[in-house]
Amino acid sequence: MSQPGLCRTAALRRLAALALGLGVFLTLSSARSEDVKAPPIPIAVADFDYFDTSGEPTNQQAEHQARLQAFTNAIRADLERDGRYRVVTLSCPQTRCAASELAPADLLEKARVAGANRLLYGGIQKMSTLIQNAKIQVVDVAENKLRFDRLITFRGDTDESWQRAERFIVRDLISETPN
Repeated sequence: MSQPGLCRTAALRRLAALALGLGVFLTLSSARSEDVKAPPIPIAVADFDYFDTSGEPTNQQAEHQARLQAFTNAIRADLERDGRYRVVTLSCPQTRCAASELAPADLLEKARVAGANRLLYGGIQKMSTLIQNAKIQVVDVAENKLRFDRLITFRGDTDESWQRAERFIVRDLISETPN
């Protein structure tokens, strides 16, 4: 009579060992799949446009151009640093590579030629001394489909306010990009 009880106990032990082994295997398998990242998405970041409709009497064009260039360069650097994107360079020998300078089809073609799967472009509009708007869009180059579309408002016209806006935009874009 003790024999059937021993068989049941041994079977339960084997079943428990099998369950434990399966659990360890699944844990290791999922950990490995999390370690495997998708290759970075090639993205072209066009030069941003700037429009000052504030009506301020002081000419701040030089300061705004410097901030705009720093803003665009920071977007490129932050996207590259995150690793989900690989920034490719647009080539526009005759003009700036910006939405205001090129027809949409031409800008998309420049991105295609550069090897981009995505094209990021946009602009900033200064409404007043305190308020600026930034419009950012990302288009899937192959499908000609809008993938990301944001209009944000930020306060201030200082290096710090522009930097905060840039970091917010990149965080928002990255949060919607799969690993």
